[in-house]
Amino acid sequence: MVSTTKIKAVDFYRKIPRDLTEASLSGAGLSIVAALAMLFLFGMELSSYLAVNTSTSVIVDKSSDGDYLNIDFNISFPALSCEFASVDVSDVLRTHRLNMTKTIRKVPIDPHLRATGAEFHSTSGLHLINHGDEDHEENSYADIPLTAASFDKYTHHFQILVVNFYAPWCYWSNRLKPSWKKASEITRQRYDPGIDDRVLLGSVDCTLEATLCNSNHIQGYPSIRIFRKGSDLREDHGHHEHESYYGDRDTDSLVKMVEELLKPIKKEDHKLALDDKSVNASTTIKKAPVSGGCRFEGYVRAKKVPGELVISANSGAHSFDVSQINMSHIVTHLTFGTMVSERLWTDMKRLLPYLGQSHDRLNGKSFINQQQLDANVTFEHYLQIVKTEVVSRRSGQEHSLIEEYEYTAHSSVARSYHYPEAKFHFELSPMQVLISENPKSFSHFITNVCAIIGGVFTVAGILDSVFQNTVRLVKKIELGKNI
Repeated sequence: MVSTTKIKAVDFYRKIPRDLTEASLSGAGLSIVAALAMLFLFGMELSSYLAVNTSTSVIVDKSSDGDYLNIDFNISFPALSCEFASVDVSDVLRTHRLNMTKTIRKVPIDPHLRATGAEFHSTSGLHLINHGDEDHEENSYADIPLTAASFDKYTHHFQILVVNFYAPWCYWSNRLKPSWKKASEITRQRYDPGIDDRVLLGSVDCTLEATLCNSNHIQGYPSIRIFRKGSDLREDHGHHEHESYYGDRDTDSLVKMVEELLKPIKKEDHKLALDDKSVNASTTIKKAPVSGGCRFEGYVRAKKVPGELVISANSGAHSFDVSQINMSHIVTHLTFGTMVSERLWTDMKRLLPYLGQSHDRLNGKSFINQQQLDANVTFEHYLQIVKTEVVSRRSGQEHSLIEEYEYTAHSSVARSYHYPEAKFHFELSPMQVLISENPKSFSHFITNVCAIIGGVFTVAGILDSVFQNTVRLVKKIELGKNI
């Protein structure tokens, strides 16, 4: 059995009897300084331990969010009607998606960007409209031409006024013309305007009555509007309420539309059932926009290849006067990828110097055509996108904290050979920025604390020993001189 004497032989910390030690003022002062130094260095080490070291690197994109990218936006066009506004997405892989509506809301707005009505729902299938086989040459039928001077008189006289806003140069207006004239003649024969003021069909030439057409927000030709007596009172924001017809344009369909409109009206008292919305349930008649602007809210999903988001006026059965289309717009919001909540940004304040500076580069910017650029102007935005990811490595595991897409933007205006558009070209970088948080291990912290305590204690002891030896040496030299 091993004796205690042998165990004591390996004692690294042998004790000196207390009566053999001597305290000194210099030792006390040095001890106080050493203690303060230890405390200061411990605080510095603790601060370093609690802080997170951040490193930035560029690597090949290893996205975990699939092959598609969300494009989230809120863009207002004060001079583009929701009636014909279209959002299209295409890319270099020849993927084309036209007039997207599933994830996008179109809200009518006024020139001050205030909403003037509920969400506008686009009408599909306009390219399948039947125009009939009427003779397109001049015939004996005639309709009633309306002017700005006579328009109000007719709207206040007839219970229902159906108006064809057209342009003589428009292909679709000329296709509608014979059917419209014949339907107008049939309607006058059935409902003599002289004795029956229930309905009248008229036409407005927008090349001659531009002010009248603009006041009714006509942007595509032909546009068939339905004005009801008693419903032309101004609603909120001072806009008139009326309806648009989007059905077939052959004679029979136009006459049938008139018959449907007259069903709620009794000939005896000429009373219009304004509260009867049965006609509005038809897919061919919808409430017309009450203002000439439109705000797009929502998102689209695009492949992670170069592509473009295009907003323009589009219709398969209307023509547009390019001199009247103004694609000025205000970008309220435009981001890529999953939106990062404000709460998360607040929680991750320490990362703001590294990200969050360019994920909304176009937000709040306006792109206005002041007519100095002439008509037929297209706005183009070139966006180069790079993914930024923040990861944290704790306990030997890697956790993703934030994934966001930042972009640079360059904008320009150019004359268009076709209809004016607002184009957002986007190109995603194959590389990504990786920001890594590398916290210090607790063992590293403890090791450094022990090194601080031991180092300061040792250095202080050496300094005290040197000081004491120096004092003794000086005393000996002085004593030798005195002898």
